[in-house]
Amino acid sequence: MVGTGIAASFGVLIKGGDILERINGITTVVFDKTGTLTLGRPELVSATADSADLRLAAGLAANSRHPLAQALVRAVPAAAVIDGVDELPGQGLQHGETRLGSARFCDVRMPPNDGHSELWLSRPGRAPVRFAFADRLRPDAASAIAALRRDGLTVELLSGDRLAAVERIAREVGGSWQAETTPADQTAHIEALARRGKRVLMVGDGLNDAPALAAAHASLSPTTAAEATQNAADAVFQGDSLWPVVEVLRVARRADALVRQNLILALLYNL
Repeated sequence: MVGTGIAASFGVLIKGGDILERINGITTVVFDKTGTLTLGRPELVSATADSADLRLAAGLAANSRHPLAQALVRAVPAAAVIDGVDELPGQGLQHGETRLGSARFCDVRMPPNDGHSELWLSRPGRAPVRFAFADRLRPDAASAIAALRRDGLTVELLSGDRLAAVERIAREVGGSWQAETTPADQTAHIEALARRGKRVLMVGDGLNDAPALAAAHASLSPTTAAEATQNAADAVFQGDSLWPVVEVLRVARRADALVRQNLILALLYNL
């Protein structure tokens, strides 16, 4: 109870009494990229589109909570929301034969390799249109990941974003990484780590991350995450800082040590 209260004091809201106990046994921390290592507030920096394409893409994007989709909506606030749009986790949005999403989802064979995150708009008989976005790392992302490593934890980055964009972030924060992963890929990877005896803490924010959060030994998401993602996570953290992830792991270890210490003292006293 005290550990849960301390975690709340630095912005981590824990949902259940056994979660700190599970967090104490973590050996590997797996991060999503967009909205988790980054601030999740990307901005549209370039588009090979006319105003009609922009309005169409923004109307589709209004049906998604994905950070890139929301950035597109912010760039074209006057666009009308398009109804009847289906969202396919890890791929994109579809309305009839019109698609907005990843290069693979939109059948783009050789997308540019400039390190930007991107969405593509594809329609029958028209050339695909690219929307490029830039997002900033959380201000303490590199130092928080370095602290996790000093504490003896393995850190990995799993993202559905393109290889160049993920590689750029990985160079800044360090650690092993995988790009262009689907939700099924992420879940399979976490399950494979579990079979090797690893206890995984998954940290993610997107609707695509919910299956991986559920598969992990314990999970965290920021309060900016989609509602389904927050529901799947064991705890949520507030603010732009990534340091609460470090602190909650340390509090869990300290709480476990104090519980064991108290049990030993009680045993000695009774003896």
